[in-house]
Amino acid sequence: METATLVAIFISGLLVTFTGYALYTAFGQPSQ
Repeated sequence: METATLVAIFISGLLVTFTGYALYTAFGQPSQ
C-alpha cells in the first residue's frame, strides 16, 4: 500500500470516530 492510501484511511477512520463520539455525546447520554 502507498503511504497516501494509509493516511487517507487513517483520516477517514478518525472522522468516523469523531462523528460517532459527537453524536453519542449529543444524543446518546441516558444518564439524567
